[in-house]
Amino acid sequence: MKINIKFITILIMSCFYMNVGVKHFVEPEWFLQIMPPQFPNHYEAVYLSGFFELLFGFLLINPQTRFLAGWGLIFVMITVFPANLYLAVSDGEVMGISKELAWGRLPFQYVFIGLAYWHSQD
Repeated sequence: MKINIKFITILIMSCFYMNVGVKHFVEPEWFLQIMPPQFPNHYEAVYLSGFFELLFGFLLINPQTRFLAGWGLIFVMITVFPANLYLAVSDGEVMGISKELAWGRLPFQYVFIGLAYWHSQD
């Protein structure tokens, strides 16, 4: 039996993005904490990013929509990076987490971008 690591990571990331996307609607306050103050329309941005994480997470499952989903997720990861950077620059204070955890989250954005790119390729 051959294990398809790529397909397993697609399923894991699909579930991850759909779960986080739903969380944007259920607990928007959790995401609002890390919105940089100079950015406008915080609630709208949280709901919009949640919608696209949910949509692209769902589209990632289907091989016919995986290319679009992968590139869509790359775009989402780039657009939410300022919020993660704001959390890191605050040393985690805006969310009540440790400095190490706040800064340690940043490299995972690159991992997620890399996975999304890999998933977009057939």
